Amino acid sequence: MSTSIKSKTIYALLCATTVFAHAAASAGELTLFQDDNFRGRSVNVRNDVSDLSRVDFNDKTSSIVVRSGSWEVCKDANFRNSCRVLQPGRYASMPGMNDAISSVREVRRGGDNGPGRPGPDRPGHGGGRPDNNGAVLLFPDAGMRGQPVRLDNEVNDLNRYRFNDRAQSIVINYGRWEFCSDANFRGRCVVMGPGQYARIDGGLDRRVSSIRRAR
Repeated sequence: MSTSIKSKTIYALLCATTVFAHAAASAGELTLFQDDNFRGRSVNVRNDVSDLSRVDFNDKTSSIVVRSGSWEVCKDANFRNSCRVLQPGRYASMPGMNDAISSVREVRRGGDNGPGRPGPDRPGHGGGRPDNNGAVLLFPDAGMRGQPVRLDNEVNDLNRYRFNDRAQSIVINYGRWEFCSDANFRGRCVVMGPGQYARIDGGLDRRVSSIRRAR
């Protein structure tokens, strides 16, 4: 074999090694825990799982650690129904999704967000928005801080999510939504459109009890 052919072969192998190493380094990983606060039986996930029944963990997740990558967790198999995207971090509880997760998959950058999902460049009110998908995000602290509750459908009583009278800031990614101070869309109600609301005004600060899409 000539020196030129050997050099090309070595170069090709080095390039292939670099590509595989980069892919391994960029692969995501998360751990699902059966109980809150990262207790109980756990399952490590490095690949998409369309049905957690395959690993005997369907509807059993109560807390999550996202070690790397961004992951979408969904209530139904095959990444359907209510879904939520989690960034790297520790989620000691899963409000609204406790014991209800059936499928998980890594969210690739630059990929299709799927129908009805906002892209990362969707404009917001006052700058960029948090890296979470969903129609509405309710935050327990002002300035979009704290563990948010992600909603895609109307909720007539936020007690179901243990989030009644707790919201202090809101992100609306799409649609116009009505927020009410009492359950079943009663009491004082305010309609808000897409944007970031670092502090809820209109007399609803820590008073939101129900939410629905405005007609």
